[in-house]
Amino acid sequence: MIRTGDEYRESIRDGREVWVDGERVKDVADHPMFKPIVDVRARIYDLAHAEATQDAMTYVDPDSGERNAVANKLPRTQQDWLDKRAAVDLVLDDTRGVVTRVGDETIGEMWSLFDGQDVLNEVDPRFSENIRRHLERSIREDPFHVSANTDPKGDRSKAPQDQDPDMLLHVVKETDNGIVVRGAKYETAAAYSNQAFTKPTIANWGNSELSDYAVGFVLDMGAPGLKYISRNGFAGRAPAADYPLANRVDEVESLVVFDDVEIPWEDVLFYRHTRAATFIRSTLHRYSAFPFVQRTLHLADLMIGSALWNVKQSGLEKQQAVQEKLAQLACYRETINAHLTAAISLAEPSPGGLLMPNQSLLYTGRVMALSQLPAMMHIARELCGGQICITPDAATFADPDVAPWLEKFYSINDNWVADDRRKLLAFARDLLNSDYAGHRLTFQLFAQSPPFAQLAAVYRNFDFDGPLGLVKAAAGLSDNVDGDAA
Repeated sequence: MIRTGDEYRESIRDGREVWVDGERVKDVADHPMFKPIVDVRARIYDLAHAEATQDAMTYVDPDSGERNAVANKLPRTQQDWLDKRAAVDLVLDDTRGVVTRVGDETIGEMWSLFDGQDVLNEVDPRFSENIRRHLERSIREDPFHVSANTDPKGDRSKAPQDQDPDMLLHVVKETDNGIVVRGAKYETAAAYSNQAFTKPTIANWGNSELSDYAVGFVLDMGAPGLKYISRNGFAGRAPAADYPLANRVDEVESLVVFDDVEIPWEDVLFYRHTRAATFIRSTLHRYSAFPFVQRTLHLADLMIGSALWNVKQSGLEKQQAVQEKLAQLACYRETINAHLTAAISLAEPSPGGLLMPNQSLLYTGRVMALSQLPAMMHIARELCGGQICITPDAATFADPDVAPWLEKFYSINDNWVADDRRKLLAFARDLLNSDYAGHRLTFQLFAQSPPFAQLAAVYRNFDFDGPLGLVKAAAGLSDNVDGDAA
């Protein structure tokens, strides 16, 4: 049931209301700011059909005999995770850049809810059945699935009920068909996706057992009452020759407004149940953190490649100071790689019978990868040198009046001519120094929770009992000492 790229494009031509640059978008699949990233997602669908890549991107279901996407397969074995990792690597290599919100890194949040079916059954057994049905549908039909959990929030010193209640998405009424919700969410890729797992932002519900804000559901992105108010994209702002990444892999975020949107009962995953909401917040990235950290590994490779090509061009790769900085980048890259590899090798059974990456190793790997990213980007900038911020654009290099001078001063030898030098500097600038690069760095604070939440996940999943027991024995503490972790 794997879709083609063109079938995906047609699926988002459903009359949805998308706004960008002060105007309503007529065709999101063909709009200049959305088209490049829509084409990337379409390309992923087409890779599942291409003879050379089909086996890496898909598997044959033994029961139905149908080909399904590796990305959506429920992970039950280490090989499943190795296959998923290989598929993401293939996509990123083919894309020639890092794309984050293309589905494989968000479907895992649904797997976390699959693990919480006993919690869902406490409030209504229908909800547990809904999650199983939606996962089966995702496997079978391969929709472009994204995630929605960040609300505008408003004045955070106040409870939602003490200000405009729409600052957090909430249920306003029930109908025979389902629930009606009002509010807004920020979502990456929302304007060009098929469905979203929508859930609350709140992590601490206090003593509340019931709340209209404790709601989770699968959202049809073409549902009546939705409005997509998108940020201005980077694609098309400047020529692709000067900003290749911004024009190829920019992922547009949107404020998704829910103007009394009805959610059918069969799409509701939990409702008014704060324990279910707390569970999903605490386990949200149990699986999805893996492909997210894998993308940071790919970003590290792009930084190393850009820096190393630059020092090779300029003949500096033999200098010890340069080699030391390259080694720092390599250590950063391999530390991410080690966490990912170990998380699979020491994978753990989940409460729902799936196989989840080792949680302590996965979450500590995420913290390390993202907390060190700004420093690693700066090292890569140093190795690329100041020319990434002063080099003229491609049009100037092509101008006959000045081209000879640029050819003279940007050519290094017979192997490294001015055009290749310009291309490398333009790529490095867009990776490390452009508006797009700054946006992507800030995006890390949004995409997988802020640093404090990432550290909280580490705290919840690290085994403190081992160090406590070790010191208890080494220091000769009495048996009366409480050995439970804090």
